[in-house]
Amino acid sequence: MRRTALAALCLAAATTVGLTGCLPGEDKADDKPKGPFAGLTGGEIADRSVKATTGAPSLRLAGEVPDEESGGTIRFDVAVNSKGECSGTFGTGEGKADLIRTGDTLYMRYDEAFLRAQSEGEPEEETDAVVDMMAGKWTSMAATGPDAEGVADFCDLDQLLGDAGDVKSNAARGETTTVDGAPAIVLTEKDGKDRYTLYVATQGEPYLLRLDSTTAGERNSLVFSDYGKPVAAEKPSGEIIDLDALGG
Repeated sequence: MRRTALAALCLAAATTVGLTGCLPGEDKADDKPKGPFAGLTGGEIADRSVKATTGAPSLRLAGEVPDEESGGTIRFDVAVNSKGECSGTFGTGEGKADLIRTGDTLYMRYDEAFLRAQSEGEPEEETDAVVDMMAGKWTSMAATGPDAEGVADFCDLDQLLGDAGDVKSNAARGETTTVDGAPAIVLTEKDGKDRYTLYVATQGEPYLLRLDSTTAGERNSLVFSDYGKPVAAEKPSGEIIDLDALGG
């Protein structure tokens, strides 16, 4: 139950951020572009943005991505840093869960709707017992244990962003705009019928601020923020259910 949603989220986020490394794109830039990043093509701006984003010590990532297993959508809002710490929420069409990783421990808290959705097909009395025991309560497990597989990767900034490397993008330059008040330049790429729009900060580091994609007729967005800010990953207070102990 704990691995499926987060593993799918990891894969989707990593694939999306690394998209400029595999798309042919279309460069419509002038010989000598004006304005922000004067003299740089869209592809060169995208390359700089991916390098800056993957080199950030911490960031916050929020949005929606398809869940291929259920056919639904995973919604998430998580802050993560290069130390493997993270804090945030994720959920599907039914319910949500809170997530914290600090040190070698992963803490999760599920609401009733999430637990019931994940227990679909199980005997009703077993589902009720799980809900009574866990709903609204923090649980813990070893971050390196088998039950944390996928979730631990999600709290790893390198795994989350993927192996972008030197992407050699062919993105096309677009207009300037703002993303949550931050000045940005719009870049576009395409791969057949799929379309991707990147918003890159024009002040300070050229961080990726937003990425919109239209693939297979579905529109999804990822919003990047809080670059370099501390991640509030602390052990929850109060009662914590040790899932490793229960499983042992």
